[in-house]
Amino acid sequence: MAVQTIERTAKNIVLTVQDYSLFAWRALVNLFRPPVYWTDLLIQSDIIGVGSLPIVVLSGFFTGGVLSLQSAATLSAFGATAVTGQFVSLTMIRELGAVLTGIMVSGRNASSMASELGSMVVTEQVDAMRALGVDPMRKLVTPRVYATIAMLLLLTIVADAFGIMGGAAVTVFLNHQNGTQYFHMAYEHLRFPDIMQGLVRPLFFGYIIASIGCFYGMRTTGGTEGVGRSTIRAVVNASVLIIFVDFLITHILLSVLP
Repeated sequence: MAVQTIERTAKNIVLTVQDYSLFAWRALVNLFRPPVYWTDLLIQSDIIGVGSLPIVVLSGFFTGGVLSLQSAATLSAFGATAVTGQFVSLTMIRELGAVLTGIMVSGRNASSMASELGSMVVTEQVDAMRALGVDPMRKLVTPRVYATIAMLLLLTIVADAFGIMGGAAVTVFLNHQNGTQYFHMAYEHLRFPDIMQGLVRPLFFGYIIASIGCFYGMRTTGGTEGVGRSTIRAVVNASVLIIFVDFLITHILLSVLP
């Protein structure tokens, strides 16, 4: 019995991965095949980008402040508090800005995509679209995927900027250090590979967030309870996959752009 349970679980995992891979690929290539629903793309960009802006700004600002507090407390033991700006800017731009933004947007938008599409599935709205000759993948999924990729890139830049400003606020008003020196160190030691490491990640994270949210939404079964299950699975799997992919990207980029 235990062997059969393990075998059934393994088969379900393999089939889910296969279905998700085909689903994500179709969503990606549909933008290059007519018809393209540009209006839906702009609407989703507004919902995802503008709607997520407040939480991204606040989380980025306070994360930069925490980094400044922690780094100054550690560096003061070595008499190197002058490099606080360098530490905060490199940490935010290379790593934390993209990952933090991805997780915030995942919690907000992967859940909303899964619940919205799941509700449409259980109320048979998706079946009605198919009956009218409209491809749900092109109409519902592809605009969300591309809007999330584009908006997550811009939101990451915003998070990086506010993270550096949060670090500056803590440096000046709490640590009583020189703000000009902070910004000089934050800017002077940035290099092109550092910026590239930070801007490549949102492209992958946005694709993961939207494709997983839409995937579980379109696979919803079991009425309103099924919508809740799909929402939970979308947020959990997207967040875990973001962290896993971040590890892979970091390993690759550090060997390509040392």
